[in-house]
Amino acid sequence: MSAVSSQPLSMFIVILAALLIPILMARFQITGVPTAVAEIIVGVILGKSGLQVVNTTTNLSLLSSVGVIVLMFLSGMEIDFSLFRPEKSKGANHEASPVKLAVEAFMVSLIVAFGLALGLRKLGLFSDVFLATIIFTTIALGVVIATLKEKEILSKPIGQTILLTAVLGEIVPLVLLTVYASVRGGDATKIWLIVIPLVVAVILLHRFHRHFSWFNRVTKATTQLDIRLAVFLIFTLVLVAEAVGAENILGAFLAGMVMKLLEPYESTQDKLTSIGYGFFIPIFFIMTGAKLNLRELLVNPHALMLIPILVAGLVIAKLGTFLVYRQRFGNRNSFAGTFLTVTTITLVLPSLEVAKNLGSITQTQSDAFVLAAVIVCIFAPVVFNNTFRLAKADRIKQRVVIIGANVMTIPIAQQLERNWYDVRVVTDDQDSYHTYDSELQNIYYLEQLNLATLKQAGFLTTDILVIGQQKEERNQVLALGAKEAGVDRVIANQSSMRTANEQTQALVEAGVEIFNTYNVQASVLRALIESPSIMQLLTGTEAGLFEVRVKNHRYSGIQLMDLPMIDQITISRIRRNGTWLTPHGTTVIEYGDRIIFTAKDKDVVANLRDEFARPN
Repeated sequence: MSAVSSQPLSMFIVILAALLIPILMARFQITGVPTAVAEIIVGVILGKSGLQVVNTTTNLSLLSSVGVIVLMFLSGMEIDFSLFRPEKSKGANHEASPVKLAVEAFMVSLIVAFGLALGLRKLGLFSDVFLATIIFTTIALGVVIATLKEKEILSKPIGQTILLTAVLGEIVPLVLLTVYASVRGGDATKIWLIVIPLVVAVILLHRFHRHFSWFNRVTKATTQLDIRLAVFLIFTLVLVAEAVGAENILGAFLAGMVMKLLEPYESTQDKLTSIGYGFFIPIFFIMTGAKLNLRELLVNPHALMLIPILVAGLVIAKLGTFLVYRQRFGNRNSFAGTFLTVTTITLVLPSLEVAKNLGSITQTQSDAFVLAAVIVCIFAPVVFNNTFRLAKADRIKQRVVIIGANVMTIPIAQQLERNWYDVRVVTDDQDSYHTYDSELQNIYYLEQLNLATLKQAGFLTTDILVIGQQKEERNQVLALGAKEAGVDRVIANQSSMRTANEQTQALVEAGVEIFNTYNVQASVLRALIESPSIMQLLTGTEAGLFEVRVKNHRYSGIQLMDLPMIDQITISRIRRNGTWLTPHGTTVIEYGDRIIFTAKDKDVVANLRDEFARPN
């Protein structure tokens, strides 16, 4: 068959394989192996090492190059920059924060990786210490994120710690790779030019940040302005990176970070992910496997000796992570998290391509590194999935602290305790404490009730803080102080018939939610007169009106008709980006939606709240 005629056939086989791989994995319930690794394995079977039905054509090479650029762009978009902010309200020991643990874990890995690279050179197995150090420290951010999302622990402390370790394991080696390419390429004097893509990224972020919300408003199905902007960012930063001698994947990664900082809608991220993982990225992974020549590798004694050593090196380089994680997490989950950071494939492949283009390594050495990375990518996530167990602290319900024990707050606390809330009531009134102590399990007495004592006792470590005392000025001080301390939701009682406008405005501007008993009573009486059936719905014991915010990415992009237990609930309204939507069966749920629904069965309500509101 001629080269020309083989091009469309190879393209057809690769695209067909990209379609069938996830279908077959779902059919045979192969969940322990990442899809990227499965695509590489299939590429090995179809390419040089196997059936030889896929050849490296011009078009496939072009699409594969675009695939790695899109992969690095999406990796940049996966970084959650809010994780780097100090967590004032979490009450966790700052000495064992996710950021600190991640930095320590990566630094230990970097030191061990350098030692392993020196050992390989001393043994005469691999002479390039710099390149080996880069490869041993890389972590597959995309694989790690997918695994953490599947376990639904991305927002938990251990999930954040593993994620930040993976972020460092992608950013730092990427920068080192650019430095490596500059030094090996004979342009060591131009290393400082690497900062130019970063400067351009900052300029682009400043230029588009103010207008991105406008892009989202005016975009249409036929224009897709958000996607066009993403393509523009990729092209611009890749072009700048190549122009100054940096690697194009660095530009793509920076473009992803810029796009993330623009705070795109979940739908925009879904569309970009669909474009990447739906077409370009599978071609890159399949062609990576197709280019591997295991026939030569398996008959080369040097390569056969190198493969197990490289696999051991990739594992050993991350073992120090276990000692770091143990500072906060148990032995079992620290071990599981350590093995997840062993996963490496995404940056290994472009690193080897750069090294081959520079003539630093042979094709055999490159294939040995790729095969070692594939091997650890197969067993590392499997070890994590079979070892990790949710800690007790990760299973707690939504936490509510109520300040003030009185006839209004105690019944509410009792009702909330029966559902999916972990409720604590605190008071400085000794008589109230003794009155309600027998009626409520978690009621606490503080001799002095102020911000300092609340923080010291751990009562500011909560998801919702309700200040239900009858002293308005004191409520205002506590509410404002709690918001400054980082409490997510603060609800303050302002019970006068006419609360001072200035006081109310200050609370609202600080993000405090106001509860005014006079307004509530007036609203309830009006509703009872005008809509008695609705009042029965709100106050009835068999049915009720409930709200839940969608924080589980698993349900983002799903139509209402496909939601679990949809036949047992009635969705009345959806609040999205400050706008009320009238739901239909084909309405697509987006991340952050607030769903208002009714249901008779309390277990159904609890299950839906647990599913939808579980961050992942």
